[in-house]
Amino acid sequence: MVPDSQQERVTRVSLAGIVGRLNARLMPFLLLMYVLAFIDRTNIGFAKEAFQAQTGISNAAYALGASIFFTGYAFLEVPSNLLLQRFGGRIWLARIMVSWGLVSAAMFLARGEKSFYLLRFLLGIAEAGFFPGVVFYLTKFYPEQYRARAMGLFYVGAPLSFILGGPISGALLKLDGQLGLAGWQWLFLVEGLLASLVGVLAFIHLPDGPEQARWLTAAQKLTLQAQLEQEHGTPHHIGLMRALRSGPVLYLGTIYLLIQMSVYGLVFFLPSQIAAIIGRSVGWEVGVLSVVPWTAALIATLIFPWLADRTGRHALIAALIFTAAGVGLAGSAWASGPVLLMASLSLAAASFIAVQPVFWALASKHLPKAQAAGAIALINALGAAGSFLAPNVRVAIEGALHSATAGILALALLCFLGAAMLFAWTSRPQPQWIA
Repeated sequence: MVPDSQQERVTRVSLAGIVGRLNARLMPFLLLMYVLAFIDRTNIGFAKEAFQAQTGISNAAYALGASIFFTGYAFLEVPSNLLLQRFGGRIWLARIMVSWGLVSAAMFLARGEKSFYLLRFLLGIAEAGFFPGVVFYLTKFYPEQYRARAMGLFYVGAPLSFILGGPISGALLKLDGQLGLAGWQWLFLVEGLLASLVGVLAFIHLPDGPEQARWLTAAQKLTLQAQLEQEHGTPHHIGLMRALRSGPVLYLGTIYLLIQMSVYGLVFFLPSQIAAIIGRSVGWEVGVLSVVPWTAALIATLIFPWLADRTGRHALIAALIFTAAGVGLAGSAWASGPVLLMASLSLAAASFIAVQPVFWALASKHLPKAQAAGAIALINALGAAGSFLAPNVRVAIEGALHSATAGILALALLCFLGAAMLFAWTSRPQPQWIA
């Protein structure tokens, strides 16, 4: 609680001004970290053609290797977030970045299916806990009424990683033959080592909480801490396992699983999908064209979380956005030309990226405060399971039905299912956590 003698100082400090300070000093670095995380997670999409040509792995092996990342990732999500809660965001997030960067760089050593599977699996283990760790970390700084916008700013990293990563990855592929390395090897080596470097800087830059933030004044720290304490109220000390198997946590986790299936059912195949319709191989041209849908996603990610915070209708807005994602995916399956394809991909990308910060603001508001770290990690772990399933389900459905569009249409149906679950959430009572 804030002592009475300090109350006058607290009331004179604008909460909006504090959030602006957080956005200026904390968010850019977290955004950089997420950009690099997403690049290292998805750059296999740009390496796909050259990597398969040199190693001889099949499309099914590629889909399995791309998605096997999420098996180790999902398994270690909860333990990693509990360790972050114990050691603090500065140490743990830096540790995650350094280790995943080194493993990502080691992808240049892959020679066939076994080494590909092993390195993708190790990459998932190394990165486990990063995203839910940041979500939990933000709850330590941002009050509820600003949280969707904060998550929106963080989520800008996903489309920004494609806007920057597409041309960068395309350019690195052009280094083919330099120093005896293939272009796909340069791609993994450079982008992975860059992540490790930023991980070292994260240890220096990130504070563990508002009280360690040297760029906040004493009065700003008091105001922020008072607001966060008021929102947290009396913590409900229910057991961790009871919280993790509760209906609301599993319901939200199922929605997030469907969201992630829509994301990764598309992103691992998007470069090759664009390449096929323009009749080019994946390289600089495809990298530049891939900027279009992710620019739309960046704009949507800035607009819709702001709208959700302003209206307080997070579940309804998330449901509408996720419906649009299904429409975009279905449109991309039926597109007969490059203009309609890019429009559909833009709608899908904008929607399934923008829905996520709104979803996380909704989820963090309704999770048990004392067990938030574990609950957030479990929801993200279920999302990782969806990420693993998505490319494999897409390839399996397309093979079984002998249809190049059946897989993505199935993913569109999953979007509509997730939207229906979000619509249903709007009419359910707020979860009551009891000891």
